[in-house]
This record gives sequence, structure tokens and C-alpha cells, in this order.
Amino acid sequence: MAEQLNSYADLYRKTGPWTTVYVDASTGTVDTLRAGDILPDRVRDVLSGQGISKPDLRAVEEAIAPATGMPAPVSRYVLVRDGNVEVNEVLPGPMTGPEKISVETVPDLLPLIKQRGDDFPYVVAEVGRDGGEIRLQYARRGGVAEEHAVEGDRENLKKVPTGGMEQGRRQHRTEEIWRKNADEIAAAIDKVVRSCGARLLIVAGDIRARELVVDQLSEASRAIEATVESHTRTGGADPKAFQEAVSRLVAEVWARQQQEILDRLAVQKGQSHPVSATGYGNVVSALQQAQVDRLILEDASLTGHEAFVLDQEPWIATQKSDALGGRVLGSMAAPAALVRAAALTDAKVSLVPPGVLDPGTKVAALLRWPTGPDVPHS
Repeated sequence: MAEQLNSYADLYRKTGPWTTVYVDASTGTVDTLRAGDILPDRVRDVLSGQGISKPDLRAVEEAIAPATGMPAPVSRYVLVRDGNVEVNEVLPGPMTGPEKISVETVPDLLPLIKQRGDDFPYVVAEVGRDGGEIRLQYARRGGVAEEHAVEGDRENLKKVPTGGMEQGRRQHRTEEIWRKNADEIAAAIDKVVRSCGARLLIVAGDIRARELVVDQLSEASRAIEATVESHTRTGGADPKAFQEAVSRLVAEVWARQQQEILDRLAVQKGQSHPVSATGYGNVVSALQQAQVDRLILEDASLTGHEAFVLDQEPWIATQKSDALGGRVLGSMAAPAALVRAAALTDAKVSLVPPGVLDPGTKVAALLRWPTGPDVPHS
């Protein structure tokens, strides 16, 4: 999610007004088709009552077409400013929060972030002795982001028994071709892993080819590699079983990373100068100082709380008197304001389900430097 937040920071810095539409975009049944037909009229009515400009309204209407060709349920998130569609994403899975159709001074990206979840890149490589296919995918998105094919040398690819010294030379030549092809595939895999910052590499395919490729991978790629005993390139393996194995490995990585974050937070408990903050006020204070490395926010938390959003540092305030040099743009729901401040201070965000944080704690943060000692009253 860190990569997403970096791109979102550019949106947060632009002046409004912003139009946000987060709606169910499913198709495929009588009910969803009927809902898709009336959606533009319904959105138009809601936004017209909020004083949306004609260019923005036209942009919204063009962007909210039903998401045909995708299995239900899916949602759509659209963000429009100055007659331009800044974000238009169809997101798989049921909506993770209430529908939102509004015109606001500051964009609310929380529905998109919640729907995306901790969306990290991973690489799937299906390899053979003659080449391989390498796919870049994301944990929370459907489809393939990038696909690369490696066509290896096919000459003398199979060992042919001929007898005598000639057989030995042919076998040696064949094994050299396998290794050369494996080198090319491994180099291509390393390039994709490095360019996207993948957190998981899944290698499948021919057993001997897998062994050769994994041996040639860089240390960084081998550190995140997992093998799936499947060879779908030949058409003999079960694609459904293969996809289930991939999904299981992705889920394991996500769970492990979430647990590591929570373990880091737990270690800080009771420290005299913790590298953490808990509670709404303390976390806002840390965000104002750009001290937060990772914001940990309980999903659906801080209901009813609002915060002021500012046009420059410190970006967020609970009272107007805390705005310092920043101009107050308005107020918004506290979770959305916290995520905005995190993005603008280059922090990461983790959304966790209720009950994960300590009882009574709705928001916490891991910090870039420890909190200072208490200053005694004179």
C-alpha cells in the first residue's frame, strides 16, 4: 500500500472541489442490470443537489458505466476534479463500506484504500526447459499487470540415446542448453522482482527446469521464492488447483506481514521511550511532526470523530488552534483525515479488523524515532 499512498499524495495536494463516487458496479443478474441502468440518474440527482459543476458531472457520468465482463460482486471508485477523471477503478469483491456520492473540498480516498487492502506485488513464473512465462500480479487486484515470455534455445533440447561418445556429447550439449535457458529465465525473473519490489515469487513448471532456474536466481529473489508442484505449461496440470495454491501462498504472506507489524507494536508496550503511539490524540500529534512510519487503523473505527484538514504542514489538526501555519480547508471524518496526513508525510497504512488492537485502542502508529522523555512540571 505504500506505493499507492505515494501516488495518492499528489492528489491530496491538488485543490478542490472533488467529486467522489463509490458504488456497486456489479452486472450479470436482473437486479444488478436494473441497478446499473438507473445508477447514472441516481448519481446525477445526488450530485446536482450538492452543486457539482457541469464539467465534473459529465466526467462522472462517463466514468460510472457498469463493469461488464467482470464476475460480481464488484464496486467502482471514481474521483473527479476540474472536469477530469483522476481515478476510475473497478474493484473486485463486495463493497467494504457504505456507498459514497459527494462533492467535497478534499478527496476521500479511504473507500478505495479499504477496498484495495494491503495490495502487494508478487511474481508467478511457470518455467520449462525451453523457456517460461513470467507474470506480475497484485494481491488485491484481478488479472495480470504485466506478462513476459522467455523463448529459450530449442536445439538438441531432448536427450536422445545414440550410444558411445556421441551420446555423451549430445547429453552434455542438452544439459548446457537447459542451463543457458534457465539462466535467461532467472535473469528475467530477477528483473521483474527487482523492478516491482515483489514480496513473493512463485515458481512452477517442469521439475528439472525449476531446480535450474531457482539455482540461478539472485539472493533477493530466492529469499521470497516458493515452489508450486504444478506444470500448467504442458496442459496436464489442473489450473484451478494451481490457482488455489497461488492464492494460499499470497494469503500466507499477507497474514505474516500483518502479524509482524502487530508484533512490532506489541514490543513497544511498556518501553520508557517507545517507537510507537496509541490513541487518537497521540497519533495525530505524531502525524503533525511527520513522525509516523506506519499508521495502524482499526477498520470502521473512530465513528463520529472528525478532524480538520489543512493545505500544508502539519496537514491535520483536532482543533483550529493547532493548525499552526496551515490553512484550514474544512473538516472530514477522522479516519479519512488520518490516512490523508499519512500519505502526505510518506507514511504507510495498515487497516486492521476490530479487536486486533488492544481493547479501547482504535488507532496506533509505529514511529520513525522514539517519543521523548516526559518534561516535569516546574
